[in-house]
Amino acid sequence: MKAIMHIVEHDLRNFFRYKWWLVGLISMNLADLFIMAIVYNYMVSSAVIAQYDTYFKFFAPGLTVTGLFASAFMIGREINMERRREVHHYMLSLPMTRMELAIGRVLSGGIRGMIYMSPLLLTCFVFLGFPTVWELLVILIVLFLMALGISGLSIAIAVSTASLEKFITARGLVYYTLFFCSSVFYPLSLIQQLGAEGKFPAPLVILAEVNPLSSASDMIRSFLLPDLPAFSYTSILNVVVFSAIFILSAAFAYIKILER
Repeated sequence: MKAIMHIVEHDLRNFFRYKWWLVGLISMNLADLFIMAIVYNYMVSSAVIAQYDTYFKFFAPGLTVTGLFASAFMIGREINMERRREVHHYMLSLPMTRMELAIGRVLSGGIRGMIYMSPLLLTCFVFLGFPTVWELLVILIVLFLMALGISGLSIAIAVSTASLEKFITARGLVYYTLFFCSSVFYPLSLIQQLGAEGKFPAPLVILAEVNPLSSASDMIRSFLLPDLPAFSYTSILNVVVFSAIFILSAAFAYIKILER
């Protein structure tokens, strides 16, 4: 654990080197909530968001999850830069195993995502209400598992792309696929309805249903908003499977790149 914590400390120091940039990003996310969500509240059909009262309340949990996703994904950019500059050769000289290095990078990416997400989650609680202690514990555990999976996904992409341009292209593809094919911006029930009517491709409906962003967003909504269906804890399986797949993928890919 000592070696892993050294890696985590190193990545957290890098993360906080850009504290004013982070403040700017968080402010931009909050502006999305207070401007875009309020404006959309008058544009979206009331029938679509009737059970959520306002679009603002619907969107706040989704924004928290997207903030977590974007910040946890940042670790990949740093690792891609290290690969291009061959900094990973220096990593091999450190007194720790390759597995410890890989675990440390995945863990630090997840922790950074949770730190960045905290102000957004707190804002969500302030305007939607605070959960019980048990619900808060479930929310934090699920979000941390998702952050680790996102960090792993980012690292797997970073070590598999030889240039910054390819990494940015792959990141954009993942962003737009997972962001907009989820219940972050619109209810999952609406996606399923459009799919049943043939207005939305069936594979994308399935992706939206198993998307961990959908599971996390709907979980927070079910805990904070009244009159919503109880959250199905089987949906946590989506997040667990997602995290397990990409944590293992990241560890394997990172170790392989260090061995070259």
